[in-house]
Amino acid sequence: MADSRNAQPVADVANSWSEQRVVRLVAGGRGRPLGALVLAAALAVGFFDALAPMSGLRDALFDSYQRLAPRTRASNPAIVVSIDEASLAGIGQWPWPRTVLAQLIDRIGMAHPAAIGIDVLFPEPDRLSPQQLAPIFARTDPWLARRLYNLPSNDLVFARSIRNAPVVLGIAGLDEPAAGASQGRTAPFLVRGGDPLPWLRRFEASLRSLPELDETASGHGLLSVDQGGGVIRRVALVAAVGKTLTPALSVELLRVAGGAIGLGLKVGQNGIEQIAIGDLAITTEADGAVWMHFGPRDATRFVSAIDVLTGRVPSRVFERKLVLIGATGLGLLDYQTTPLGVRMPGVEVHAQLLENIFEGDLLRRPRSCKLFELLLLLAGGVTLLLLIPTMKPRYAAAVFAAVLAVCAGTGIALFLLRGVLFDVASPAVGTTMIFGAVLLGVLADTDRQRRALARALALEREEAARAAGELEAARRIQLGMLPPTSADFMRDRRFELETMLDTAKTVGGDLYDYFKLDNDRLFVLVGDVSGKGLPASIFMAVSKALYKSAALREGGDIGEVMRTAQVEIARDNPEALFVTMFAALLDLRSGFLQYCNAGHEPPLLALPGKAAAKRLLGAEGPPLCVLEDYRYSSATYAMTSGETLCAVTDGVTEAMNADGRLYGRRRLEALVAAIASRGSSRNLLRTIREDVEAHVAGAERSDDVTILVLKWYGTPI
Repeated sequence: MADSRNAQPVADVANSWSEQRVVRLVAGGRGRPLGALVLAAALAVGFFDALAPMSGLRDALFDSYQRLAPRTRASNPAIVVSIDEASLAGIGQWPWPRTVLAQLIDRIGMAHPAAIGIDVLFPEPDRLSPQQLAPIFARTDPWLARRLYNLPSNDLVFARSIRNAPVVLGIAGLDEPAAGASQGRTAPFLVRGGDPLPWLRRFEASLRSLPELDETASGHGLLSVDQGGGVIRRVALVAAVGKTLTPALSVELLRVAGGAIGLGLKVGQNGIEQIAIGDLAITTEADGAVWMHFGPRDATRFVSAIDVLTGRVPSRVFERKLVLIGATGLGLLDYQTTPLGVRMPGVEVHAQLLENIFEGDLLRRPRSCKLFELLLLLAGGVTLLLLIPTMKPRYAAAVFAAVLAVCAGTGIALFLLRGVLFDVASPAVGTTMIFGAVLLGVLADTDRQRRALARALALEREEAARAAGELEAARRIQLGMLPPTSADFMRDRRFELETMLDTAKTVGGDLYDYFKLDNDRLFVLVGDVSGKGLPASIFMAVSKALYKSAALREGGDIGEVMRTAQVEIARDNPEALFVTMFAALLDLRSGFLQYCNAGHEPPLLALPGKAAAKRLLGAEGPPLCVLEDYRYSSATYAMTSGETLCAVTDGVTEAMNADGRLYGRRRLEALVAAIASRGSSRNLLRTIREDVEAHVAGAERSDDVTILVLKWYGTPI
């Protein structure tokens, strides 16, 4: 048990520190209260979709699913007649005369397609119609002008071709009324369950083809596509133009192909549920949209318009097919970005949507997904709150990684097996924030304990300094247990080793030791026992003897030596003292240094020609006898020929002058860097000692001063 005079000051220091509000908030319950608060906030954000950046992260996640497993094309319901570069080169620049388009429709219609969808608008008269050209020749050739006036217009010829084939014309939705906007007929809808208008994407008006064209078509479908962040992920199968329900082009193609008079729409409490096309029912999102599963571009979807016009495409290609006519030429600017990271023509998006519907491969995001995402976040958060504060750092990191892996695996598995878009980004971000909050609390609590421990150590040293010193014989006995201050007696030219120990009072708690495990391995040790006076000196002697015994038994692994020594030292520790310890094992042949630091001031390394000394960090742990069963580990460092290692106790860095100013680590580092390359280990040790004494300038010392300087001359690794 510790002295009762020390227990109360230690408690007072710890209590005053814990009274700070910020520390209580962060470190209270080892971070669990703060982690629970973060979990509650994450659940609220996820429930209300309160953060816009999360939707962007969710979209990026869903895109990554598609890039991981793009759709494999299994059917060929749609053929795209492509107005491509070859067609533009063969026929001329776009727009073509509508008589050419009429020939294209006639050619396709002869093959008896299921339906023909035109992904082009014709809102203005054809500028190449005879009536448009007649005024040009009115003065120069009146006869030709009259002949042109009497010829049928290109639009009339095109309208006849549209009337003779199952053609669906496109409609463009407009967010604001504009010149040329019109309201025409669309397929009727049979609505069940409620009013769909509040749920649907709404356009104020629509832009349609010329009335003479529009009225002859078998169907009319929306071409407009809303892009989320510039990427097409969802396509509305039905929208509202004003108050009129209007199908998408793909849906209208299916209706015309199936010969259905109208379409069905099922509305539930949470929005649109299904759109029916004859016997085909398609489940939709609440706004009537569907998530597309994109596949890579496939050249077999396309035939060139010039090949159709010249008869190079067999008629069987179009038989009972859904035919889409659209622009794919790069100069026509009808390209859309997809989740696969590639751009494709808008007409190909319609083709892939039809393939999705035929193959039943539309992606799904059921309304229950949000609930399960929140449950996943809750489960992961509670797991971290329960386990992280009780675990060692490496195990805590493993648990956190496992939670993230479960999130990622759940999302990928649901996508691959069921085509479900499950948002694991929100649970992953939420659990990461919870992990950070709990970890912050644990670190704050550990720091609070460390500070209290440091203050307890300082108070113990002060109390021991006031206690009466022991007899001079105790000092002689103590110093007599230490090896010589110089290792010259070993007569080994591969290294120099110099030491000193100067106690603040009659006896002290600092210690050092060095010895060879064999001819080529040198063991060095520097330590500092908590407290002062006779109890500290006795504990120092016991610690040194037990540590040396452990080193001689365990041999090669410094971490194992440290663990063994802790067990043996803690066993005989009635005063509850502890000892900081730096131990190292140097291979004199290679300069390979293996070391472990138990709460001690990190040693300094200085290399000739280098302007600064560096601290030897790593393999750090608490002082011996502080935390039971702590598993110390070792680290390694390869010394260079002529490199110097300088280990000191805090009696050097905390040496205080009469003004209360400490000697400090930076001053020691500068001195070691300046002196180590100029002379021997003995010179460096003497210089440090003289500089500390000059700084103290006669003020009463409160702590022992121990210095160990090791310089290696062997060949570097």
